[in-house]
Amino acid sequence: MKTSFGHLTYCTNIHSGESWNEHFAELKKYIPTIKKNLSANEAFGIGLRLSNTASLDLIKDENLETFKTWLIHENCYVFTLNGFPYGNFHSSEVKDKVHLPDWLTNERVYYTNRLINILAELLPDDLEGGISTSPLSYRHWHGTTQEKKIAFEKSTLNILKVVEQCSEIKALTGKIIHIDIEPEPDGLLETTDELIHWYNHYLLPKAYDYFQIKFGYHAGKIETLIKRHIKVCYDVCHVAVGFENHEEAIQKLAKENIGIGKIQLTAAIKADMGADKSKLEAEFQLFSESTYLHQVVALQIDNSLKRYTDLPFALAEIRHVNNKEWRAHFHVPLFIENYGTLKSTQEDIAQVLAIQKKHNISQHLEIETYTWEVLPEGLKLPIDKSIIREFTWVKQKLEENI
Repeated sequence: MKTSFGHLTYCTNIHSGESWNEHFAELKKYIPTIKKNLSANEAFGIGLRLSNTASLDLIKDENLETFKTWLIHENCYVFTLNGFPYGNFHSSEVKDKVHLPDWLTNERVYYTNRLINILAELLPDDLEGGISTSPLSYRHWHGTTQEKKIAFEKSTLNILKVVEQCSEIKALTGKIIHIDIEPEPDGLLETTDELIHWYNHYLLPKAYDYFQIKFGYHAGKIETLIKRHIKVCYDVCHVAVGFENHEEAIQKLAKENIGIGKIQLTAAIKADMGADKSKLEAEFQLFSESTYLHQVVALQIDNSLKRYTDLPFALAEIRHVNNKEWRAHFHVPLFIENYGTLKSTQEDIAQVLAIQKKHNISQHLEIETYTWEVLPEGLKLPIDKSIIREFTWVKQKLEENI
């Protein structure tokens, strides 16, 4: 939905269905009710998540036309896609496989180009479109400095292939579509500083060679092309887990003229490690499940950070470490702040929304709580009611002090 501070939606990765027919059935089941409660008289924006399988179905003319007709009938529109999870995202062990296939592969290029073509068909003429995607690869698949360098080089060249596709779409339709790189814990790009380093030391230099050799573009045109079509998906949970300061992170991106294509409104779990360790362990155990990775970053006494690749590895040490605070990568509901001794990073979302209200850093705001089915039983609510509560909390924050 359109707000005074950007287009607000939620990501449909909350809904099951890896094929298009299955996922479309879920959209038809839930979105009319959600829209009626939140945006009865105004158009409702959808943040569409398509698996590779679903994208192969939806790209077919008859399916696209059926979906576009449904969007018109329901007074809905699509302006952003989640192109990070390629395969199955529900009811199976995902863990590090969420990065497969990574940006070192042609499969990731073909999938993303397909999403670009789909979004170009669905996107209203007066809006920019965005597609969030993985932080190139999973960090721990590339152990040595040389392996990481090769991964950066190969993935960057593949990113440039989709920039070319975005450029062609703009030339043909006038529509601007950007690819929004999403740094996350244990991604090859994990922090804001790493994203900026990659952008300036790999992406731009390789773009100068790629587009100059292939099309004869001059440096200024190439930089404009990259800045238009490669932006950042600013996931608040991911930034918070790394103990980054949001004001500083956003200022760094602005200083480098790297746009924020989408803000993902997400909350992590945090804990003051001065509390009773046995109680903390018991409460963290409730969130230690087998579907997704839940990386933990520990703020140590000397203010350095220690990183764990998953919650069970952190819990194995919880009684033997002397840390200040833990933060865990678990997308908990936005509207809940306290989980017993544990808390959420809800305050981080409020900080980013305050920055958005002041500086308008992005036109796309997406709620991305996708862990409803793996939450502890006491926290589960019907999906539609949960989504409505998420929207209500965000809208309240956006409307404060207007």
